[in-house]
Amino acid sequence: MSEIPRVDPCADLACNAQLQPRAPGSFELLASHGDARSGRLWTTHGPIDTPCFMPVGTYGAVKGLDPDDLRACGSQIILGNSYHLGHRPGAPRVAALGGLHRMMAWDRPILTDSGGFQVFSLRGLQRLDDSGVDYQTHFDGSRHRMTPESVLRTQAALGSDICMILDHCPPGDADPALMRQAVDRSTRWAHRALELRPAILAADQLCFGIVQGGTDLRLRRQHLAELAGLPFEGLALGGLSVGEPIPEMHATLAEIAPEMPAERPRYVMGIGTPYDLLAAVRSGVDMFDCVMPSRHARNGQLFTFAGRLNIRQSRFRDDPEPADPGCACRACRSHSRAYLRHLHEQNDPLYGRLATIHNIYFFHQWVGTLRTALREGRFGEVSALYSDIITEHYLRGPQPSSSRPAGGSEASREPDAAKAAAKASDTGAAS
Repeated sequence: MSEIPRVDPCADLACNAQLQPRAPGSFELLASHGDARSGRLWTTHGPIDTPCFMPVGTYGAVKGLDPDDLRACGSQIILGNSYHLGHRPGAPRVAALGGLHRMMAWDRPILTDSGGFQVFSLRGLQRLDDSGVDYQTHFDGSRHRMTPESVLRTQAALGSDICMILDHCPPGDADPALMRQAVDRSTRWAHRALELRPAILAADQLCFGIVQGGTDLRLRRQHLAELAGLPFEGLALGGLSVGEPIPEMHATLAEIAPEMPAERPRYVMGIGTPYDLLAAVRSGVDMFDCVMPSRHARNGQLFTFAGRLNIRQSRFRDDPEPADPGCACRACRSHSRAYLRHLHEQNDPLYGRLATIHNIYFFHQWVGTLRTALREGRFGEVSALYSDIITEHYLRGPQPSSSRPAGGSEASREPDAAKAAAKASDTGAAS
C-alpha cells in the first residue's frame, strides 16, 4: 500500500483563519470530484468546513473532554441532544445560564437534534398522532408531549446554531405502509415548523429539514422533492443506520445524496464508521455525526490507520509504542499503549479522556484528509487509498456500525461487514 496521506485536522480550518464573516446560512461550494464535494457553511459562531464530522455531546459535553481538548482535536462543531438537555438540566435552566454555548464555554457552532429519534425509539412508551407524540421518559417515567412547536422552543432556549425539526423516524424494518405514513407526517410537521419558526427561533438560528423514506428510493425521492422547495437552510437524511443492512444504507446514500439541493448543506444523521464516512463523502454528503469515537474509546477500542486496537488485550501490557505511531494527537505524542492499557485496567478516568482525544482526532483526520484532497484536486487518489485501508483493516470480523442509541442507551449493532463489503458499491445519541 502507498504511504497513507494524513493532514493535521486543525490546519487550514476557516475557524482558525481571519476570514471576512458571511451571513449565517451562507454556504459556499469550494471544490468537487464526481459527487464528492467540499464547502463552507457560515453560522453566528463561525464557519464550518465541509465535509465535517461532528462529535456528539449529548448533555452539553463530549464525555471527558473540555472545549480546549475539542479545539486541539480539530472540532469545528459539536452536536447536542435536545431531548436529553431539555429534560436534564432543562432548557429554561440552560437559557438562564446564557445558553448552551456559554454554559459549556464553547465558542464554535452547535447543532442540536430535535430529540424525535430518542422519543420514537421508546417503543411501548409513546403514543403518536398527527400533531405530535406523547411519551414517557426512559429515565424517570414522567410523561411529556413533543410537537413541532415544542422542539423549536427547546432549541431556541438552548441557543444552538443549527436546529433540526421534528420528524417521524421509523425503524429500518418498518413495513411500507408505516414508512409512507412517516413520510407524510414528517412533511406536515416540516410545514408546521416553518410556520412557527419566525415566532420562536432567533433570526440567526439555522433550521434544517429532514428527508425520510428508509431505503425505498422512490419514497425518498418523493419526500426530497416535497422538502427541497421549502426554505430550510439545509436538508438532512434521517432514518438511516436504524437497522437496515449496511449495503442498502450506502446504496441509498449514493442514490439520494447527490440529488439533494447543491446550494445547501447536506447532512446524514447518526452515521460514522470510517467505512460509512468514506461512502458518505463520495456521495456528496457535507456533515455527519456519531457517538462512536467517545463510546468506543471508553470500551477500550482505539481507531488507527492500521485498524482498531482493543487496548484491553494482554499483548499491549508491555508495549512502548503509542496507539498509532503516525498520529500526532496528545495521547500518542506522550503515552504508550502499555500506559493506556494500565489506565483502562485501573478504571482511571484519565484513560477515557486520552482515548477519546485519540479517537476524535482520528475521525477528524480521516475526514479532514478527504476534505483537503478535494480542495487540492487529489480526491480520486486519496479516496482509493482510504478504501484500501478499509478493505485491509476495517472489514475483518464484526464491524460496528454507527449506531443511534435508543432513548439514550448505547446499544450498537454488529453487522457482517465482510458480507457488506462484498455487496456494497464503491464504497447518536449518547456520547
